[in-house]
Amino acid sequence: MLAKVNESLDSLDDLISRIKEFSSDIGAILIFIGVVRGQAKTGERVLHLEYTAHETLAPRVLEKVLRRVISKYGIIDAIAEHKIGRVPVGEDIMYVLVASRHREEGFAALKDLVDSIKHEVPIWKKEVTEQRSYWVEGEKVDP
Repeated sequence: MLAKVNESLDSLDDLISRIKEFSSDIGAILIFIGVVRGQAKTGERVLHLEYTAHETLAPRVLEKVLRRVISKYGIIDAIAEHKIGRVPVGEDIMYVLVASRHREEGFAALKDLVDSIKHEVPIWKKEVTEQRSYWVEGEKVDP
């Protein structure tokens, strides 16, 4: 298990290799890649996003979420990394990997992990568009 909130993401190849080393019982590795899209929900053109996180609490909450989901779905292992700082359009923001025996529990765990990270981990997102900048509501939890 790996929970990381940092200014950079590890390479996917390295993360895949790391999760494969955990067990020879892995039958599926599912991956979610969050990417900065160029259009806001409001229709405005996004220039970049700015992410901040609670320095000590965010990694701990992320690890807690990983442990809960691993236990709930009986998956073999999971990795979640979230980028902080300025992130331009088209760049990766988050990697979530799930290793499972079968794809069914892997898909369920992956969805739960991504949703939980967005709603529980104290990471905040500011959208910077051509017209304005604003904090995105509904995807943050105050520490």
